[in-house]
Amino acid sequence: MISLDVNGKKYDVEAGPDVPLLWVIREELKLTGTKYGCGIAECGACTVHIDGRPERSCQVPVKDARGKKITTIEGVGGTRGGSAVQKAWIAEDVPQCGYCQSGQLMAAAALLDRNPGPTDAEIDNDLSGNLCRCGTYQRVRKAVHRAAAMLKE
Repeated sequence: MISLDVNGKKYDVEAGPDVPLLWVIREELKLTGTKYGCGIAECGACTVHIDGRPERSCQVPVKDARGKKITTIEGVGGTRGGSAVQKAWIAEDVPQCGYCQSGQLMAAAALLDRNPGPTDAEIDNDLSGNLCRCGTYQRVRKAVHRAAAMLKE
């Protein structure tokens, strides 16, 4: 058994120690907002926060998540930055197909937690590893700026 703290709730899961955290989150915990994209940590669709840092859950063995605070897209709205990002995403009509959006939101929330007033270059740099097939990058940037402004209110 491996004990996990996901979105503030404790779970005991039966999984091999090297099973990627992504599969435990999706298959064992049934939190399917975190997406499988590429499986090699290149696309960002599987991004979660581990102790507040954005991590690609497809490459984190579940054993390495033990004892850490994990936040998924289902829980990020409970944080100040995550809530602002979600509201800004809606206001700016960011998603098209939506597949990459949970990873984009998680990366944006982590950026704003670290840097509440990012420049365009900082947004582009921090979110560049989150690939969007629809190409909504300009709307993503605009939404991050909107979320940053909300956090200043």
